[in-house]
Amino acid sequence: MSATPRRARWLVPVLLVAVWLGVGGVLGPYAGRLGEVATNDQAAFLPRSAESTEVVAAQRAFRQKETLPAIVVWTAGGEAGAGAPVMEDRLADADKALALLARDRGASGAVSPALLSEDGRAIEGVVPLRPDLGDDLAPTLDRIRAAAERVPGTTVQLAGPAATRADLADAFAGIDGLLLAVALATVLVILLLVYRSVLLPLVIIFSAVLALGLACAIVYALADHGLVRVDGQVQGILSILVIGAATDYALLLSARHREELAAGADRFAAVRGALRGFWGAIVASAATVALGLLALLLSDLTNNRALGPVGAVGIGCAVLSTLTFLPAVLLLLGRGAYWPSRAPAGGAGHGVWRRVAALVDRAPRRVWAVALVVLLAGAAFAPTLASKGTPLDETFVNDAPSVAAQQTLGRHFPGGSGNPTVIIADADRLQEVLAASRNTEGVASAAGVGASGRPGGAPLVVDGRVRVDATLTSAADGDEALRTVARLRTSLHAVPGANALVGGYTAQRYDTLRTAERDRTLIVPVVLAVILLVLTVLLRSLLTPVLLVATVALNFLATLGVSALVFRHVFGFSGTDPSVPLYGFVFLVALGVDYNIFLMSRVREESLLHGVREGVLRGLVTTGGVITSAGVVLAATFAALGVIPLAFLAQIAFIVAFGVLLDTLVVRSLLVPALVRDIGPRAWWPGRLGRDPGEADDAPSTRG
Repeated sequence: MSATPRRARWLVPVLLVAVWLGVGGVLGPYAGRLGEVATNDQAAFLPRSAESTEVVAAQRAFRQKETLPAIVVWTAGGEAGAGAPVMEDRLADADKALALLARDRGASGAVSPALLSEDGRAIEGVVPLRPDLGDDLAPTLDRIRAAAERVPGTTVQLAGPAATRADLADAFAGIDGLLLAVALATVLVILLLVYRSVLLPLVIIFSAVLALGLACAIVYALADHGLVRVDGQVQGILSILVIGAATDYALLLSARHREELAAGADRFAAVRGALRGFWGAIVASAATVALGLLALLLSDLTNNRALGPVGAVGIGCAVLSTLTFLPAVLLLLGRGAYWPSRAPAGGAGHGVWRRVAALVDRAPRRVWAVALVVLLAGAAFAPTLASKGTPLDETFVNDAPSVAAQQTLGRHFPGGSGNPTVIIADADRLQEVLAASRNTEGVASAAGVGASGRPGGAPLVVDGRVRVDATLTSAADGDEALRTVARLRTSLHAVPGANALVGGYTAQRYDTLRTAERDRTLIVPVVLAVILLVLTVLLRSLLTPVLLVATVALNFLATLGVSALVFRHVFGFSGTDPSVPLYGFVFLVALGVDYNIFLMSRVREESLLHGVREGVLRGLVTTGGVITSAGVVLAATFAALGVIPLAFLAQIAFIVAFGVLLDTLVVRSLLVPALVRDIGPRAWWPGRLGRDPGEADDAPSTRG
């Protein structure tokens, strides 16, 4: 071969590496800039067609500016318990402080007068703030606290939506740095243990970081142009998803590359063999995850719809990096990629997987029966997982100042104080609406809202409509408040000609719960159908794809059952966010099918050469170690979400991490191979891979 063709063979990998290094240099910083286009305003993620969303739109006619309320709570120094002094003589000082706060540059609208609680032990005042304060919110709240602390002999706390948003911003502050650092460090440690080499783990990590930088740049551009909405949750899941998926794909590709090197191939043949052997499985795997995520576009919840395309972009970038940058580097490094160790001939852990394969071969029916019983036992508890939402005092996994302030507020004022239920109705039916509201069980008070933006006095009429604020007796984020909203809607919808709409925080939570239930009913079968279609095309069979989908669905139910027990009895959660089961389903089913795709595509490849029985055993032995490593990496990566102190992310972290491990160690290692071994060649119906030698009449009923 002439020198020119030899040099040309190196040109493509060198160009690919150069292009990716350029991408990393230019777009890499966007991994830390998504916060610039993210919003943690939960009002931006309401169900599109819900009644509470209509109220948000209707409210704009009743005030010149949108506001973000901060509730100042004064109690007598220290605990405002039974022995605390009466606060009535502090009312004048509190009013002066509130008047001073009205002139704060962050304030927007009329500041409420100081209000004494019925027990005389606490004072509250509402300071409406501009909703667009962004990074200025925390300094504004600091100024509010400083002014409120001028009331002598009192302890000041800040509650309400503004304080909650500030605490959320603090919680998400670790998204760009801490979360990514923990995830990458975790993955690096696992890879070092798996490969016992230094260079390849660093290459895989770098490949994943490049994929994340590209994904974040694309998502940044989409969010900046208003095509998707991004909040801290979506931002965190994107980082974890890309790092986990890119690492998994890289593990599988590099394992096949190592096999080719061990078989004596040169560096070019080894990379070609690795790509030829796994590119189809990797693309099919990525397609199941991406299409499963895109099914979230069917959701009526904006944050669900945002995660769909954002996650799909991340998966696409992970695949692109794995199939271009990583092979180019492996080609350039050759066996040096495994320095300081050498590419082993057998593959770590093959002895363990030969014993597992022998067990599956010896008693397949017994193996799948035991695995099935274990999964069914876990699934039996799935109905006990309450997806009714997370109350404010469980939103943060650590102590948040806004939660403590809200608890103080609830001890001295009606549960819904400072967070009213908002009613929009026709002005000529105001009295009937007020009467119906006040007569509804769970409503403490109801009054029309005047031109000042406060309840009481002559109500403001806009286009023949009025606004009524109803204060509930129970906490606005509690189950009883949800039931009160349902009763209130029933009462008000029955008022003739009122055309009443019920909104506000509690109604938004109620509508989100109902919408999440509808989304699960719609999206779950769509995801299953999409995955079944991808598997059918990849495996050219109908029975095996049905078995795979059924097993990963059962794994999901078992995971939910275990999660229900752990959340209640270990973590102390009374419920989960309504989106948690749907997110868990999409991730676990799509990612769970991933490992079965990698296993069964190798089983099919081996079965074409050696028959189904030997194909199952060879496929299990050759992929067992690397797929288990990939599962551990993905579980550990998602577990890193636990460093962000929010219940939603902690719940997602546990469900996905535990579910991936359960799928990797039980479903993919035991249940699926044993089922296929027991069914034999008929598992590939209606296609045929040929009969196993000497097994033409080996009926499944004689095994195990």
